[in-house]
Amino acid sequence: MSPLMLSVALALASAVAYAAAAIVQERVATSAAGPRYAPLRSPGWWVSVVLNGVGATLHVAALAYGPLSLVQPLGALTIVFALPMAALFVGRRAGRRAWRGALMATAGLAGLLSLTSGAEAGSLADGERWLLAGATFGAVVVLFTAAHLVGRSVLRSVVLAAAAGVSFGIASVLTKAVAEEWTPRAPLAEWTGLLVLSVFAVAGLLLSQASYRGAGLAAPLATVTVVNPVVAAAVGLTLFGESFRYGTAGTVAALICGTVAAAGLVQLTLDRMAVAPESPSSAPERPSASDGDAPRPEIRQGVDVGAVSGSRPDLEVEVRSRAVAGRP
Repeated sequence: MSPLMLSVALALASAVAYAAAAIVQERVATSAAGPRYAPLRSPGWWVSVVLNGVGATLHVAALAYGPLSLVQPLGALTIVFALPMAALFVGRRAGRRAWRGALMATAGLAGLLSLTSGAEAGSLADGERWLLAGATFGAVVVLFTAAHLVGRSVLRSVVLAAAAGVSFGIASVLTKAVAEEWTPRAPLAEWTGLLVLSVFAVAGLLLSQASYRGAGLAAPLATVTVVNPVVAAAVGLTLFGESFRYGTAGTVAALICGTVAAAGLVQLTLDRMAVAPESPSSAPERPSASDGDAPRPEIRQGVDVGAVSGSRPDLEVEVRSRAVAGRP
């Protein structure tokens, strides 16, 4: 197998691992009554952690054998893989709007990433790293606070997913910066960078776990999948010296792709908001005639309790209804 084909295979396997992790996280979020952010007592949550680790490892391996312009767009297929996998393994089927939103988000993100060129990428100075870390921390805090001020559970989950995507995206940027500066002669010289990226990676994991509660699978996963590389690409364009291919035409195309991806996220959010009242977590409502069910007979007042003759150790009661379903 050629290095290019191996890179494609590893990138696709990484997307599948990330999709499986998201499905497990969503199932844990809907079934666990424990903490929203870190259900440490749930075995399923630890399975999702392992799957996320496998996905990250496969993604790094894919980058080792293939170019960034190929591997990153393939990572956008996570949401496309997640929908049929959820339908197959957990019986969670997606409607037309969810599929349309997922495909729009994936196509827009793939196009955006394919237009980003890292040929002239640079490195981050120590001051730039701390400035980036501080700005990211502030952005995550703002999104976290906004999520708790939103009334609708679906919107709250999407905002939390956006915060998770920001954390993951900056963790990816710092991973690249640390990898470029790391040397075998001084393996612990970049310990501060490793610590900061680890904090953002863990924060992203906890925020993404919380985002699945009350919002299903597609909307939070698509938000994380889109925001993560978009944030990383934005940092690459502003700090690493990266640029879009094809000059002005590439920049315009990138803006169009970003708009398509954002429209896909809106479709997914609206789809979930439309079905939220029918989610399993909501309280079951009493059927009515408008639901297509005929009104059932009701037992009304008027019940005679007659005395039981004889002496027996057990109590027996004879009930005679005088009015059932409105009949005298």
